[in-house]
Amino acid sequence: MSGRSKSPVGPGARRPGRSSARAGFRTPGVLLLRHGLSEWNAAQRWQGWADIDLAPEGRTQAIDAAAELATWPRTLPVEIVASDLVRAQQTARPIAAALGAGEFRVDAGFRERGVGEWSGRTTAEIEHVWPGMLTRWRDGHLAQLPGGEDETAFRSRITIALRHACEQAVANAAAVIVVSHGGVIRTLERLHHVEPRPVGNLGGRWFFLVGGEIRGGSRVDLRGRGPTTGGTAL
Repeated sequence: MSGRSKSPVGPGARRPGRSSARAGFRTPGVLLLRHGLSEWNAAQRWQGWADIDLAPEGRTQAIDAAAELATWPRTLPVEIVASDLVRAQQTARPIAAALGAGEFRVDAGFRERGVGEWSGRTTAEIEHVWPGMLTRWRDGHLAQLPGGEDETAFRSRITIALRHACEQAVANAAAVIVVSHGGVIRTLERLHHVEPRPVGNLGGRWFFLVGGEIRGGSRVDLRGRGPTTGGTAL
């Protein structure tokens, strides 16, 4: 359920994009980021739970994003969390180092949606083997991909993980950066009444806990551009 977008709150609320995001780490909240370009992103292959390394370009993206984040003004401590998949952890590591945040925490709740038999396949291959199924899934008419994770279970898992991270941010008076996945970010946007858009590598969105309700804040693009060629892969 997408609903209508609410007004953004917290850091970066004035304008979308890179310049507004540089408002910095001044309000307890969660910055949910997509990992850097993986080897399967570059090959246009769906990943899901497949544990795929970052491509060389993705490693460079992570280092550059870490350097950008280190320039943001800070009045709060910053904590780093990563999905349990290696592409997220390889992205989180230079970010944690650049921000002096110590060791990042791994949370499997933020791992990508399990895509079952679609993992490792290109969109063209999926359309050939399962004609029309991708469109039905994108339109919300399928609860599960072939051999994949149940959609209700996926939504519950990532909603719980986000609420825990937001509560941690408030309790610790900290900004929490979570390195996760494109499907996770887009689904959480829909669930929290923010119109989802394609998420590029090292793109994401702020989320905040306000009066017990999670609200979406501004979009962030640490690369200053839209999705890469791998933007539709998971």
